[in-house]
Amino acid sequence: MILATMLNSGISLEYYMILSTILFSIGVLGVLIRKNAIIVLMCVELMLNAVNLLLAAFSTYHGKGDGQIFVFFIMVVAAAEAAVGLSILVLLYRNRKTVDVGMFNKLKG
Repeated sequence: MILATMLNSGISLEYYMILSTILFSIGVLGVLIRKNAIIVLMCVELMLNAVNLLLAAFSTYHGKGDGQIFVFFIMVVAAAEAAVGLSILVLLYRNRKTVDVGMFNKLKG
């Protein structure tokens, strides 16, 4: 609902596209550059939220609610992914005493 009032108030779709592109780019750079696995998970969540923002903006712009339903399901999957990812990281930290992504290559059997 908030997004619908924002689009009707004069903010054009291009601004949402620019913001979503910037957020997605920050997420991609974080995944590629950072070595901390928790930061990498946060950057993946940032990329998912950028896609959700754009999907909700397009859905509101075209006057259909389908995109907002997809956003809801993407957020549910992202929450489950974060819970599973963080639990795996906690177990790996207990065994290896680090969350450095480079150390996880040694887990290959």
